[in-house]
Amino acid sequence: MSETGTHTTLPESAWWLAMKQVSQIGPGRFRIMLEHFGSVQDAWHASAQELRSALDARTAAEILTARDSLNVEELWERSTRGGVRVACWLDDEYPALLREIPAPPPVIYIRGQLQETDSVSVAIVGTRRATVYGRDVTYRIAYDLAQAGVSIVSGLALGVDGVAHRAALEAGGRTIAVLGSGIDVIYPGEHRDLARRISDQGAVISDYAPGTKPDRFNFPPRNRIISGLALGVVVTEAPDRSGALLTVNFAAEQGRDAFAVPGPVHASASAGCLRIIREGATMVRNAEDILEDLHIRRVSAPMEPVQTALPLSSEDRHLLSLLTGQAQHIDDIAEKASRPVPDVSGQLMMLELQGLARSVGAGFYIRT
Repeated sequence: MSETGTHTTLPESAWWLAMKQVSQIGPGRFRIMLEHFGSVQDAWHASAQELRSALDARTAAEILTARDSLNVEELWERSTRGGVRVACWLDDEYPALLREIPAPPPVIYIRGQLQETDSVSVAIVGTRRATVYGRDVTYRIAYDLAQAGVSIVSGLALGVDGVAHRAALEAGGRTIAVLGSGIDVIYPGEHRDLARRISDQGAVISDYAPGTKPDRFNFPPRNRIISGLALGVVVTEAPDRSGALLTVNFAAEQGRDAFAVPGPVHASASAGCLRIIREGATMVRNAEDILEDLHIRRVSAPMEPVQTALPLSSEDRHLLSLLTGQAQHIDDIAEKASRPVPDVSGQLMMLELQGLARSVGAGFYIRT
């Protein structure tokens, strides 16, 4: 059904969404349409002659073909199901930092809430195969930044990304996940619950249409959005050929700061971090270094761990005696305690709430 006959009450973002279906339309042509027609809705309804006066003949022809076959209202309803929202450059919800980069994505899909305070944000990225060291340093930095009121941006991947998101959530802070797939296609599948928690305490965003499957070609553009949403990018652990290092390149193009955490010089997992430090990335050890270099004052007072007035039971004391400053997997802890893993998991959670133990990701725990 064609929408050419009349303007509807749909929001302007709906017409951006419709125009995004045209293969020839990218950020540059969106700007041309705004300059020539005043709005994308007016461009969508323009005559063939008007379109050809503003755009090349091929693009004008593709727009005419699309609007003869596309029902914009149905597209809008399909794209905004399940609480998903769509924001274009002109919308207040579109992130201000992202709008500043060269050729920002014209349309993004959002599940959760973006807030003005998210303009004070730092991206944390790294390897999917994080070591215990990488997980620990990622958790500490993300947790402390989130406590300081900084929003944590990452890509929901396994390894460093997942640890960064969880640390921000556990600090009571905000975090934003950027997908390389449709907003309704959570990848990896193991992070579906994490994505739900993020949308409750921050936002999950994508510039890919709902239903889009993850593809290796989707992730470099995803990384460009990650850096575009942040004041700076921190690489906590990455081998020399890590895709996370692409995010640093995008940060440089966007005028954003790049930081890296050093690791052992012989550790392949830290080779990428050491290389970009040598090439000019700022070496950082902790959240305070990042806050200082970005001139961020703590937005909120640090939160103290939840404490309890209840005395520790003998089982609590025994389990606590098994924990050290070195990370141990929950399976090993349960074996030492001669108790089932589910029982130990619940007890470790209570010790975490008391500030006596801490998860460093992937089932590993340390004593605090």
